[in-house]
Amino acid sequence: MGVNIIFKIAAVGILVSVLGQVLKHSGREDQAFLASLAGLILVLFWLLPYISELFRTIETMFSL
Repeated sequence: MGVNIIFKIAAVGILVSVLGQVLKHSGREDQAFLASLAGLILVLFWLLPYISELFRTIETMFSL
């Protein structure tokens, strides 16, 4: 896992927080919630291969 993925996650976090604040101040709380949910799902899809690799490593470590 490189530093690149950390910068991507940080960029999405900053973008989602700014977009959420703009939408909340304009009275669109529902769309702000959906924007933050979309950002969370995007980051989880990016992290899914790393989580899968972690579980495989743990499984091979404890298998006899």
